[in-house]
Amino acid sequence: MANGNDRFVNQIADINTDYTKWYTDVCIKSELCDYGPVKGTMVFRPYGYAIWENIQAEADKRFKAQGVSNAYFPMLIPQSFLMREAEHVEGFAPEVATVTHVGNTELAEKLVLRPTSETIIGNLYSKWISSYRDLPLKLNQWANVVRWEKTTRPFLRTSEFLWQEGHTVFATPEEANADALKMLEVYKELANDVLALPVLTGVKSEKEKFAGAVATYGMEAMMKDGKSLQSGTTHYLGDNFAKAFDIKFLDKDGTHKYVFQASWGISTRLIGAIIMAHGDERGLCLPPPVAPIQAVIIPIGAAKNPGVLTAANALHAELEKAGVRVKTDDRDQSPGYKFNHWELRGVPLRIELGARDLAANIVTVCRRDTSEKFTLPLDAVAQKTPELLAEVTRNMYAKADDFTKSHIVRVNSLDEMSAALDGGNFCDAYWCGDRECEDKIKQQYAATTRVHHHDQSDAHDHTCVCCGKKATKRIYFARAY
Repeated sequence: MANGNDRFVNQIADINTDYTKWYTDVCIKSELCDYGPVKGTMVFRPYGYAIWENIQAEADKRFKAQGVSNAYFPMLIPQSFLMREAEHVEGFAPEVATVTHVGNTELAEKLVLRPTSETIIGNLYSKWISSYRDLPLKLNQWANVVRWEKTTRPFLRTSEFLWQEGHTVFATPEEANADALKMLEVYKELANDVLALPVLTGVKSEKEKFAGAVATYGMEAMMKDGKSLQSGTTHYLGDNFAKAFDIKFLDKDGTHKYVFQASWGISTRLIGAIIMAHGDERGLCLPPPVAPIQAVIIPIGAAKNPGVLTAANALHAELEKAGVRVKTDDRDQSPGYKFNHWELRGVPLRIELGARDLAANIVTVCRRDTSEKFTLPLDAVAQKTPELLAEVTRNMYAKADDFTKSHIVRVNSLDEMSAALDGGNFCDAYWCGDRECEDKIKQQYAATTRVHHHDQSDAHDHTCVCCGKKATKRIYFARAY
């Protein structure tokens, strides 16, 4: 098996020496995706799309538990809509793709391909909301968006990607801001429990906030190269879009008032987070809740022992009945080839069954997260597998959490920051809050503010990591995707 594994791993770059190529190799070789014919676009292959479907299902049930309903809005938006909210149009203008003609006929008004939907949804909300009885309104849509990115990478940054965007409306600013914070917690739970992904959550700096928002809250995950991946954001929009689109309601006191809004989104970028937070030299390592195949059965020597395949098929049926997503690989390939094939694709559990195993009424199980191999009684596999999958998820989270905590470094000077960043770490620093210092750090060290630290109690007792003036914030700096 070792020789087969070495041969197979040669198909992907070494994660320790060429992380960027390793990532791309894993995306392509594990058949998650392929490149589209238009530069910057990506094709989801079935295995990659199945991961997204599982993320989508887990997220959707959590949204509905918050009283959110799904809807769908057109992807073609009148250009004039974007122009109504000044910060919004300025923030998205460089990435907006525009439709100018239908056939040979020039359109009277240019249309943009949805970069985000605050504007078109605001237009509809102005029609649908008239009274306090219409509030709160909580809608979400699962959709694609187009942002013409200059530099692209599969899942992380593509010209078109898949996401969800929630758009909620309330009578008061307190309710809207509370919704943005609540959905951030929903995202954190999804990351922790479903993706086995530890995250840092908090408010973004003014520079890093969403165009048109009053406040943006972010969810940052550490990748194995020490860079941060923004894995979800929620926004308190205030009444900015309400004023731009005249979204008013008649309140109980008989006066007309503008509504207050929140929006929130996660995207297929989460698949990139899974790859880079959990993957290793052998390829993907998928958290069981989102793995398209949670257990693969490998019949060994079935051609000479037909009873092996019969037993494998029976076990397959038992696992399906237990709610496990299972596949039996009975292809005419060597066991070593199959082991490598499914390791690369990150299947959490491999179950080997040969003639000797069958005679002893056991199977051999291999965990993808630890490479641990052990035997189980054949008649206990269906019962034990869900427990094993839950243990794999917990262990994957613990490993990623240990890695994250060990790669956050407290820094008090720019020299310390430089060394920490070069060592593949996040920097926990005090900051004066001035944009000038934020820009300087980005220019000199290619690092940006990510989210404010949850504990701001002693910020005023320290000095800024950049300029030495009195600090006002405690915040994380990191290099980011």
